[in-house]
Amino acid sequence: MPMRPIRGFSLVELSIVLLIVALLGASLLLPLAAQREQQHLNESRLALEDIRHALLGHAVIYGFLPCPSTVSDPANSSYGVAPTSCNSAPSTEGRLPWKTLGVTETDGWGNYWRYRVDRNFAGAAITLSTNFSADALSILDSAGNIQTTTTERPLAIIYSAGQNSQPDGHNSNFEPSSGIYQNDDVSPDFDDQLIWLSRPQLYERLVAAGRLP
Repeated sequence: MPMRPIRGFSLVELSIVLLIVALLGASLLLPLAAQREQQHLNESRLALEDIRHALLGHAVIYGFLPCPSTVSDPANSSYGVAPTSCNSAPSTEGRLPWKTLGVTETDGWGNYWRYRVDRNFAGAAITLSTNFSADALSILDSAGNIQTTTTERPLAIIYSAGQNSQPDGHNSNFEPSSGIYQNDDVSPDFDDQLIWLSRPQLYERLVAAGRLP
């Protein structure tokens, strides 16, 4: 009995199979990318809360908030360390002094934390009479609504620039002359994650620790 010839895939059939495999692979990669993005967001959110507690702890121990680090060279001994003074007028945005605070160096995407502080509350002992500086730090949303009242004006602002590694919205204008920052839900147009310390939050901790009467 003669053997029947074995029929292989034609080029058309092989192309269809490869296309199906590619589509299936792409459909799996999209959820994985979204999961990684959410993981980075969660890591940054938790790290920001740790940073908030570290800043409050620094104020309890030393009586004031740390100044921003302005050193970008990891080989420099002052990298990640708060300078002793930042009372220039106006204050500038810098990097979070992560070594001084004992917190993580970067956010979930490996970008350094950005940090701005009201100069009247940094580098010198805080008292009940310490008042806001002319820096006038404030937080807005994308619609321009103020998220902080006059008495709850930020004393310190910390944020992650997110996946795109670039400040978005008002955060992109971080010149000394601008004390306006933006806080919004993460979206395709805005992926910064931001927290701040208000005077009531700071004073409550200082009073509880016996730093203030």
